[in-house]
Amino acid sequence: MFEAAELNRKVTKAEFDALAPALRVEMVQLQQDLRKAGFPVVVLFAGVDGAGKSESVNLLNEWMDPRWLVTRAYDVPSDEERERPEFWRYWRDLPPDGRFGLFLSAWYSQPLLDRVHGRIGRAKLDARLQRIVQFERTLADDGTVILKFWMHLDKKAQKARLKRLEKDPDHHWKITDRDWKHYKLYDAFIATAERMIMQTSAARFQWQIVEGVDERYRALTVLTTIRDRVREELDRRAAAAKAVKTAGKRRSHVAVTAGNGARSSESILDSLDLTQRVGRNKYAAEIKKLRARLHAAFRKAQAQGVSSVLVFEGWDAAGKGGAIRRVTSALDARGVTVIPVAAPTDEELAHHYLWRFWRHVSRAGRFTIYDRSWYGRVLVERVDNLIPPDAWRRAYREIDEFEAELTGHGTNLVKFWLHIDKDEQERRFLARQSTPFKSWKLTQEDWRNREKWDDYEAAVNEMVERTSTAAAPWTLIEANDKRFARLKIIRTVCESLEEKLK
Repeated sequence: MFEAAELNRKVTKAEFDALAPALRVEMVQLQQDLRKAGFPVVVLFAGVDGAGKSESVNLLNEWMDPRWLVTRAYDVPSDEERERPEFWRYWRDLPPDGRFGLFLSAWYSQPLLDRVHGRIGRAKLDARLQRIVQFERTLADDGTVILKFWMHLDKKAQKARLKRLEKDPDHHWKITDRDWKHYKLYDAFIATAERMIMQTSAARFQWQIVEGVDERYRALTVLTTIRDRVREELDRRAAAAKAVKTAGKRRSHVAVTAGNGARSSESILDSLDLTQRVGRNKYAAEIKKLRARLHAAFRKAQAQGVSSVLVFEGWDAAGKGGAIRRVTSALDARGVTVIPVAAPTDEELAHHYLWRFWRHVSRAGRFTIYDRSWYGRVLVERVDNLIPPDAWRRAYREIDEFEAELTGHGTNLVKFWLHIDKDEQERRFLARQSTPFKSWKLTQEDWRNREKWDDYEAAVNEMVERTSTAAAPWTLIEANDKRFARLKIIRTVCESLEEKLK
């Protein structure tokens, strides 16, 4: 695989100086065009120690405007990072639309090192590489351009580079004992890298192997590859936008709204018994016991570093807010974060839709409660035609993978759909309307959403079918009676957390 990057190709200083001025102008212009186009570019550097990874990143920061670059280099995870899923720190650092993100020692580094040092076997390596492919596919599906460079030196060239840098008074600090230990493991590194590159190359995130012996050749290869790939994507999107505009508004509207789906004749929600009730006295006694039970589990989870994520979805006026208040009243507020999810901000719209939820992944031992969540992608955004059908259909897989990252890290994930019938919703709307301290809750949007009841029910049915997994099942709550719903919710949280603590 690496033979083509061991040909000792060189570019003379005269050749480089002749090309550099025009190329530098092109790179600056490319950056400005990307800002207007509104999609992000992720550039990842991996490879042999001493092959020019950091030098390439420094050159890009020198030739382009660093204000519009996101540059990140990663070391051993901090305590804060270890308490969260592995990809949290990478999601947090993703560039917004219109910017380049330059990443060093990122998501490929640790799996490579773990395999080379014998901490994991081949099967474990392959599983981690598959998670990387899922991560990159999720970004690419949303429009991110991903460029991956493997900076290469053969063993002889690496030794010569390390020795030269070690003697250089300006760069000797870069060479550590770890670099020489890695050099002794060169053959294992290359064998693992070959497997890694083969399994994680795809048309939309292909690896580019760069020969790193000659600094000028290396620089030109990296710069022209970035220029050509991003320019190609800019041209493709401009042509696509022109084609859509030419096709006319009617055709564009059909493309967005087609495939939304009508209500199925049978829905999973139809199986719920909404007549279930709990009397006031029984409720008062039962909730007192459940709150004490939940508080005890919460304290134990804090001690063991087990986090919980509670997701509340449901019809407008189904009682999500009231249920959340009953849950939080059993916890210590210092260990709980409640996140009300509304329309995304401009900053959030400039990132992948999951970015804003990854940002809120908590440290170990905390409760994070979502009043609405990432499921808006397959509910309101689907029903209101805010995104094309391929986007919300793709979201089922993306959400399953996101939740697998949470549960795989040990998070206790509990998801609730609060269900009421249409008559009960109308009764609650009218009650809110006539109650001064509740009237603010009722908006014209609530009434408009009510008119789309069947569309929402079809969307909920598919959401549950596609995203209820063994590790992250949905719990459907019969919520016509608020007392019954609140008891079932707290009991479910207790049972789930107690099982996790075992």
